Amino acid sequence: MAVSDNRTIRTNHAAATMPLQRLDHRHLSAPKPGRLSLSTQATSPSTDKTASKPPDKPAIHSIYEPKTGTWQYIVADPSTSAAAIIDPVLDYDPATHEISTNTADALLTLIKKEGYTVVVILETHAHADHLTAASYLQARLTQEQAQTPPIGIGADITKVQQVFGQKYGIPADEYSGVFGRLFRDNEVFAIGSLSAVAIHLPGHTPDHMGYRIGDNVFAGDSIFHTDLGTARTDFPGGDAASLFRSARRLLSLPEHVRIWVGHDYPSEMRATPVSSVSVGEHRQENKHVKLDVAEEEFVKMRNCRDEGLPPPKLIHPALQVNVRAGKVPPMLKVPVERNGVEW
Repeated sequence: MAVSDNRTIRTNHAAATMPLQRLDHRHLSAPKPGRLSLSTQATSPSTDKTASKPPDKPAIHSIYEPKTGTWQYIVADPSTSAAAIIDPVLDYDPATHEISTNTADALLTLIKKEGYTVVVILETHAHADHLTAASYLQARLTQEQAQTPPIGIGADITKVQQVFGQKYGIPADEYSGVFGRLFRDNEVFAIGSLSAVAIHLPGHTPDHMGYRIGDNVFAGDSIFHTDLGTARTDFPGGDAASLFRSARRLLSLPEHVRIWVGHDYPSEMRATPVSSVSVGEHRQENKHVKLDVAEEEFVKMRNCRDEGLPPPKLIHPALQVNVRAGKVPPMLKVPVERNGVEW
């Protein structure tokens, strides 16, 4: 599907602008207890950097942001303390239009505690449901460590930037070149002594990437926990058939490989958010793409389901910030739906 296809996000609105308020991170209180769910997990028995580990087994810290249901990750090489941050969240209050950095500052606290040096900040795609903290973290880390970590994303972000740059009237110089790494499918890069591979997973968005690090894939908004299935495909450039093929690509990996999701939305049946399950579990249990589901069946289901979904609550501020790699402009535009009424 062409990236200019626009089924959910309408472009024929009047537009209003709203100022943003920034809270100086130096005067913010510490994150309240219970606000973030943080766990330290690894594909090896311990995340102690002094422990002996094979070089392909990273230490993985998964941090859940409950307001947007987002899983953020810090993935580190135990032998060198080099680390990557994946899909960090910038706090945004839609009622007051205030930007704050409690969630991102919690990541910085963890990085400092563990003694990590961040060598790259990875985005799986241009998110429509939360604002990225990538640019803020890059600025803070530049002050606190000896190197500036580039912000990486899929190479097709340029198509997404053009679409939403035009939609929101964003000057091209505000989004051109803001990402320091544009990954191609199967591109290999290093996190210390760890070898990482970028995997193009289109369907949710055309720029969507996953990142395989050891026996782990950070899959963003491609497939979710087994009881949720898959992400929506009704954004510009989204395509249900492409998402099915991306999911099958993930499920073709060895069954012990773990898939780490970009979001989770617990329910009454499952109160605790889950960050990852194995490929084998997805093959047998994923409600949308388990192995006995055919592509035609999936596409019909996904398109029908997407037709009834409302736009994400933070879609307009998120896209305007995220195509800029997290750089926050002083004003944001908000389309206004007139419902056909003119006067």
